[in-house]
Order: sequence, then structure tokens, then C-alpha cells
Amino acid sequence: MMHETQQRPAETGGRAARAHAVRNSVVESATELFATAGYRSTDLATIAARAGVGEQDVRSVFGSKNAVLAAALERAVAGDDLPVPTLEREWALEALADPDPRGQLHRQVAGVGDMYLRAAPLLDVVRGAAPTDPELAELWETNVRQRLTVQLAFACALAGKTPLREELTPETAADVALAILSPETYHLLVAERKWTHEAWRAWATADLTHMLTTL
Repeated sequence: MMHETQQRPAETGGRAARAHAVRNSVVESATELFATAGYRSTDLATIAARAGVGEQDVRSVFGSKNAVLAAALERAVAGDDLPVPTLEREWALEALADPDPRGQLHRQVAGVGDMYLRAAPLLDVVRGAAPTDPELAELWETNVRQRLTVQLAFACALAGKTPLREELTPETAADVALAILSPETYHLLVAERKWTHEAWRAWATADLTHMLTTL
């Protein structure tokens, strides 16, 4: 006979399924609220109400508003919940493997652009809140380091396909790409100056080609 305190598999699976459903609903609702109402104006009660769950459910799954924002940003950057690093994503692997340096840069910009279509508003939220919130400051710094790691991998691959400009090393080329493909620049040109996403892609590709190579 099963001990009365022992958890049945169905009960355990049911709780896990509920937690997953709460997580999905909360992340989707929070993504919209953070981007439209702002971080400071959005509290857990508002997120819970939009998600159709209880505030305690949100707290039990995430713990804090900062954790909700971190989860929302992680999904927006990746495009899904799969634990696959950026450099192992299909678009990044195709860019790294493309033997044509122009092809690599085109794929590189396209992949980053697709990410910003999903994540630019949340990245702007994190960057804006970072100066007054140590946890979000750390989240922002982590994001910058991760983007630099990705750009360094791309710069090293590019250097193996075509000479970099004479004054550049892969490390400085990565810095240049980090600046050109930054969410701040994307937000400035697309959200504030009303460029189209396609215009930003064309500009970023041309600028990277000119700044990094002699092509």
C-alpha cells in the first residue's frame, strides 16, 4: 500500500503541468505589460490578473518580478524555451559555416535582427531599470557579455574567410559588431527614428562589411 504521504506520479505530473501552464501564461502576459506599461508600473498582481492566475501562483513559480522579467527576456531572446545556446542555434551555425564572408554577415545580421523583433522592447526595459536595480544591472551586464561572446565567435569565423581591416583584431572586430548590432542602436533607429526593420538590416549589413573587412 502506498504511504499516505507519498506522492502519486499523476499528482506530481499534474502539479508540474500546472506550473508549466502558469509559467507560459505569466511570461506572455508580462512580456506585453513590461513593453507597454513599463517595468515600474507593472506589479505581480497586474501580471497575475492579465495571465488569469493568482498572484501567489506567480510568486510560487517565479519568486519575484525581477525573475519574471528575466524569464520573459530569456524566452524573447531565444524565441522558445529550449536550453540551446545562441551559438548552437540553427541561424548561428549556418552563419558560422557559410564559406562566403558576405553570406556570413548577412546571416549574422538577420539572426540578430530576428532576435530584436522579439526582444528589443524587453532589452530596453532591462537597460532602463538597471541603474536603480542591482539585480537587473547584473542581468543587463550578463546579456552584454553573452552578446560579446557571440560576436567574438562570428569575428573569428569571419577572419578565417577574409582579411579583417588592418587595424582590427578579432577582439576589436567583435567590439565594433557589438556596437553596430546593439539593442540600443536598433531601438533608436527602428522604434524612435521609425526605420523599417528591413532598412536596419540593410544598413547593419553594409556597415559591418565596410567596418570589418576590405570587401
